[in-house]
Amino acid sequence: MIFFKLIYESFLFAINALVINKVRTLLSLLGITIGIFSIIAVFTVFDSLEKAIKDEINSLGSNVLFIQKWPWVMGGDHPWWKYWQRPEPKFFEMEKIQKRSNTVEAATFLFSVNKSVYRGNSSMDGIPIVGVSHDYNKVMKFDLQEGRYFTYTDSHTGKNLAIIGADIAEGLFEGVDPIGRRIKILGRKMAIIGVMKKEGESVFGNSRDNYILVPAKYLQTLVDVRNIGTNIIVASKSNVSNDQMRDELTGIMRSIRKLPPRAEDNFAINETDIITKGFESLFDVIAMVGWIIGAFSLLVGGFGISNIMFVSVKERTNQIGIQKSLGAKNSFVLNQFLFEAVFLAIIGGLVGLLIVYILTFVFSSMFNFVLILTLKNVLIGVIVSAFIGLVSGFIPAWSASRLDPVEAMRTSF
Repeated sequence: MIFFKLIYESFLFAINALVINKVRTLLSLLGITIGIFSIIAVFTVFDSLEKAIKDEINSLGSNVLFIQKWPWVMGGDHPWWKYWQRPEPKFFEMEKIQKRSNTVEAATFLFSVNKSVYRGNSSMDGIPIVGVSHDYNKVMKFDLQEGRYFTYTDSHTGKNLAIIGADIAEGLFEGVDPIGRRIKILGRKMAIIGVMKKEGESVFGNSRDNYILVPAKYLQTLVDVRNIGTNIIVASKSNVSNDQMRDELTGIMRSIRKLPPRAEDNFAINETDIITKGFESLFDVIAMVGWIIGAFSLLVGGFGISNIMFVSVKERTNQIGIQKSLGAKNSFVLNQFLFEAVFLAIIGGLVGLLIVYILTFVFSSMFNFVLILTLKNVLIGVIVSAFIGLVSGFIPAWSASRLDPVEAMRTSF
């Protein structure tokens, strides 16, 4: 009961300090408010950005590997020209992987070119025309708004068919049902058999809403694939790990390309985990910068709390003397002022958190990006505020607890 009464009295003293000395207290707490705002604002922005990036990466599939010419992370001892000399993945290599692999559930061959798309007098420039093999929808899953996906015959005979993104449908057809109608790409007409469901722009700035999917075998007849970056994308079976699939794919690709035992791999097998780890390192650095920025404001705020507490001790010296003369222990007086300092700091921190909370709503409503103030960041803000209050208020509280009761009571007269 004594402990809770002490907390209650300290809280009342903290509120009293705010009420009686509004300007002085608010100016002193401004440092804590700015410091907590700086730190939590940085954490909120980058936690939200990190979540958006991870969600985007995970949408590719955690069980997916990319066989490509270039690795996503290059070793420092491997000259770039060695990567440049590597051959691009071929369609027949994807087919052999499908026949030989025991770990792969589905595989697709993919490449793209940016071209203009025409429909009558309407046109759209710089549209990604993506050539895909039949199992693309099993590896890189997406939903159709209307129409259908390519049949096995469509893919393997290379028919002039297309599945368009939602933005293409809106830009070229303007409310008219595009299914069964034709568009012209690279001087050839293609019949539209499907429209992809609108997904919106990803955090990386790309979107399938402006893609056009066509059978890879058909697009190969229109462009020179040798000068285009190609990919083989594979998805593992449910009971197979990425490492198991990587080991098997490495052996299959070396066998297909007839590489000698001591020869280096002339292909790269990439996975989304590489991107995730790269961003984690980046966000660790940014978090450190956020702490450094906020630390200066917190330092100023800490001095402000100390100033308030020294003034508070001076104003209540007579009260301290009376408490001690009535038997109050040094620890009681020490804790009383420490709790008061902590409460004041938490109030400043809560104001900073409130500002961040309001700005998350404002920013999210103005831009197509959702900011979320997480419970973890709220707890960080409160704990850091309490710690600053504890450290800043210790010396004033210690000096108050060491006052001589007789001298303290005499001071007020």
